[in-house]
Amino acid sequence: QVQLVESGGGLVQPGGSLRLSCAASGFTFRSYAMKWYRQAPGKEREWVASIDGSGGMRTYTGSVKGRFTISRDNAKNTVFLQMNSLKPEDTAVYYCYANTYWGQGTQVTVSS
Repeated sequence: QVQLVESGGGLVQPGGSLRLSCAASGFTFRSYAMKWYRQAPGKEREWVASIDGSGGMRTYTGSVKGRFTISRDNAKNTVFLQMNSLKPEDTAVYYCYANTYWGQGTQVTVSS
């Protein structure tokens, strides 16, 4: 069955960096666009970034553009989200999404 397993979240100070990973299984990974979403406390889940199957097309929501980078390794069935210059407003649970499936999420907390 389809599984999406996120990792890499944690507590980081403002201005710091984290790299999230999402390991996928149960479907032909390279055939699907992969997306990252996030949900902050009391807010709706919002789209953060997308990457197409080949990795050649990447898009970002405006608030993370220039700070976050989405990438993928089709040989390892894994998608990444490199997050730099983190801000307190980036605090959220980050979810991986593909092919109508969601991961369980990983908590990112940006605080001094």
